[in-house]
Amino acid sequence: MKQSRTIWLCSGIFATTLLIGSLLLTVPNAYPEAYIGAQIGTSVTGNSLTDVELTDFSPNGTMSDRELSRSILVGGKIGYYFPQARWFGLETEVFYTTPNIKQQNTQITVQPGAILEGFGPVGGGTVEGVLSGDHFRVITWVPVNVMFRYHKMRLQPYAGVGMGLFFARVHTTVAGFEGTQSSTRIGLNAKAGLEYHVTRYLSAFGEWKYNRASFSFDSNSSSGAFGFDADYNVHFVAMGLNLHF
Repeated sequence: MKQSRTIWLCSGIFATTLLIGSLLLTVPNAYPEAYIGAQIGTSVTGNSLTDVELTDFSPNGTMSDRELSRSILVGGKIGYYFPQARWFGLETEVFYTTPNIKQQNTQITVQPGAILEGFGPVGGGTVEGVLSGDHFRVITWVPVNVMFRYHKMRLQPYAGVGMGLFFARVHTTVAGFEGTQSSTRIGLNAKAGLEYHVTRYLSAFGEWKYNRASFSFDSNSSSGAFGFDADYNVHFVAMGLNLHF
C-alpha cells in the first residue's frame, strides 16, 4: 500500500513537471507580432543627479550630488517584431516619473574671484548645509527602442536600447526662490526583461530600465533660482501586460 502511494506521488510530480515545462517551453503555432502594452513600476534606491554645476558663475560653481526619492513609473508601449526575423523588433514607449529631489546635506563650492551673472565678482569658498528638497518631474519618450528577444519559448528573455527625449521640470517652493525651471534633452534608455505569453493574444512582462541624460536648467530671474547642469542617472523596475494582434 505504501509503495502504491509512493508510485502515485512520483507520477503526480512527474506529470506536474511536464505540465509546467510545456507551459513555459511550448509556443503556439503563430504569435501575432504587433503589440500594445501598459506598464507600472518604481525607481530603485540610490539614484541621484550627479556632476552638478552652477552655471550662473564664471567659472561654474559646483554642488555635491543631489539624491533623488523613489518614484512611481507609469507608461505605455507599442512594438512590432518582424516575421522574417522574429528575434528582432522595434518599439516606442513613453513613461512618467516624479523622482523628487530630497532635502539633504549639500556642499556648494565657488572659485575665488568667480563672477556671478548680474552681480560681478564674488568671494569664493565652500559652504555646507541642509538644502530643501524640490519637486522634480521627468517625462520620457523613446521614439525607437531596438529590441532583441529569444522567441522560441512562452517565457521569452529580451533586451532593448534606444535614444529618448527627456522632458524635465524642477519646481522650487522655498520662500524667496519659488519658481519652475525646465530642460529637454536627448538621453539613453536601456532595458532587459522577461515576457511570458499567457495566450496568443496576452502576455505579462517584468523588466529593468536604465535612464541617463544631461540636463541644463536655466536660471529663473523671477524667482532667483540659480541655473545648473546635472547628469540624470536612474534605474527602474517595471511590470505590465501586452496585448498582441
